[in-house]
This record gives sequence, structure tokens and C-alpha cells, in this order.
Amino acid sequence: MMSVHSDPPAAKVSGKPMGFFERTLTLWVGLCIVVGVTLGHVAPGPFQAIAGLEIAQVNLPVALLIWLMIIPMLLKIDFAALGTVGRHWKGMGVTLFINWGVKPFSMALLGWLFISTLFRPWLPADQIDSYIAGLILLAAAPCTAMVFVWSNLTGGEPNFTLSQVALNDLIMVFAFAPIVGLLLGLSSITIPWDTLLISVALYIVVPVIIAQIWRRALVARGPQAVERVLKTLHPLSLGALLATLVLLFGFQGEQILAQPLIIALLAVPITIQVYFNSGLAYLLSKKLGVAHCVAGPAALIGASNFFELAVAAAISLFGFQSGAALATVVGVLIEVPVMLSVVKIVNASKGWYEGKPA
Repeated sequence: MMSVHSDPPAAKVSGKPMGFFERTLTLWVGLCIVVGVTLGHVAPGPFQAIAGLEIAQVNLPVALLIWLMIIPMLLKIDFAALGTVGRHWKGMGVTLFINWGVKPFSMALLGWLFISTLFRPWLPADQIDSYIAGLILLAAAPCTAMVFVWSNLTGGEPNFTLSQVALNDLIMVFAFAPIVGLLLGLSSITIPWDTLLISVALYIVVPVIIAQIWRRALVARGPQAVERVLKTLHPLSLGALLATLVLLFGFQGEQILAQPLIIALLAVPITIQVYFNSGLAYLLSKKLGVAHCVAGPAALIGASNFFELAVAAAISLFGFQSGAALATVVGVLIEVPVMLSVVKIVNASKGWYEGKPA
């Protein structure tokens, strides 16, 4: 998967400002909730028809939508950046430790504490395990695309961000299924391993291969070819995300109308884990003497989630109407405001981090 061509400079890959859609993502998700719940209540027939379009437990419309979301994101990743991993080995170590040694496990613990214990009286009893499963899926894969935006907003070192994301994506191919299987097993949640492995192949392995083959072909045409294609695919990818959310909320409508507090309750452990993991990564970076331009993106990469993959896996494993699918979508709902607050904290604390007087 390593490209032999000369790619665009990392700064051009990761240095774009946040677009209008990304800034207003929470509002768009809110709109999808209203549209999906309304359509699911008024016209449930089309939703049921879409749910029936499955082959080997894979819903074909959703698989297509997820590919339209994931492949453009993976197209940004240059696996040739793995050759520069050693330049910022301390920052790499911090982020890898948080992403793979802390975040999935801390989320499982928070899920048990809040969903299974503290919030149990206000949640549907038959969905408790499914909610926890969704939270685990959400935390088991680090973010791929939005990390570039967060890094840019903190003045992050672009080569570190690019190489860290490439390394995380490579690890995800092999580690996602074992970590999910382990944590769901520890939570006494039955998991169909064949479906999990199919999900990994469909939503990680195959998109990575397609994206890297496509990227090589584009880079061979010139340094701006990747950016031009990404600009063309961006509206399509956003449309796929919104369509997926409308479908999910169409199936979840009755449950949300019956217990509207569900979304707020699910947001609590997700929000806590973002602040906990970003704070831990930031403090560890300071302890190890990592430069602030690396510590910022390290904290943000350590905290953010690959929610598109989580949504796809939740639907494949537990279905449209599951608590797992709803829990992953709540991650989409709070992604932008929570991560933007982390960006502000990282930027505001730069003087403290570098030991400079206020």
C-alpha cells in the first residue's frame, strides 16, 4: 500500500479550514432526527423495504452509503507517511497508547457505569446491552478524516498528523475486530463473529484497498489530482452521511418519541470519554516533553472516533432498530461541539504547556 510517487505536501492535505457543513454538523444531525422520526412514523413502509434488502446480513443500501462516506476519507491517507513515523516517536506512542490501550476500555467502563447502572431506570431494559455495544464500537476505531481539521485548528504538525492517521488506519485493519470482540465478551454481549469479520472486511479492508489504488492512480496524474477528486466527492459523501442518519432515525423514531431522554443520556459517557482521553494524551505529552504542535493533534487523535465505521458495524451486527446503532449516531451528534471545545482548551493552554508566563 506504500505509494512510490511524490504526494502533495502534508500541509495541503491537512491544512484546510473547517467547512460550513462540518461547523454545523450538529444542526444537520438534529434535522435528520426530525426528518427521520417523522418519515418513520408517517410512512414506515419504505423503511421496512430498505431493511429487507440484505445479503449475508449485509444491508446493501447502507453498505453503499457507508462506502460513499468512508472511501473519500481514506483517499486522504498516504501510507507512504508511515516512513516518517519515527520522527515524532513520543507523540506517536502517546496517541497509540490512548487509541488502543485506553479509549475502548475506558468507554466500556463508562458504559457500564452510566448506561448499565446510573441511567438504567430511564432506559429501555431490553436495549441496555445494545447501547453499551454501540459505545464500544464507537470508541474502538480512531478518527480518520476530521482529525486533519482538528490538527489544523490547533496549529498541529501536519507530517505527524498524516503519519499518525496512516498508522492508526493500518492498525485498525487488524485490531478493530479483536478489541470489539474482547470488550463485548467481557460485557456478556453475544456477538456473531462471522458478521463482525464481514463488517471489518467490507468497511475497513476493502475501502482501504480501493482508496489506496485510486490514490496511486491520482497521484500519478499530478500533485493536485487527489484534491480535485476529493472536492468532487465531498458533497456526495456528505449526502450519504445524511441519508444514513435519516434511515437510522426512521427506524428509531418510535423509541425516541417514547423516551426522548435517551439521546441525552447516551451523550453523557461519550462526552466524558472525549475529555478524559484528550486530557490524558495532552498531559502525557507534556510529561514526555513533546512539542505543543504535536501534543495538540495527539490529544485530538486520541479522543475522536471513526463514527462512520461504528455506524456501519452497529447496523451490521445489531440492526437498524438496535440501541447500538442509536448510540453510535449520538457520537455523530456531539462530535463537532465537543471536539471544538477541546481545540479551544488546547490552544488556550499553549502558554501553560510550554511553561511560559501568562
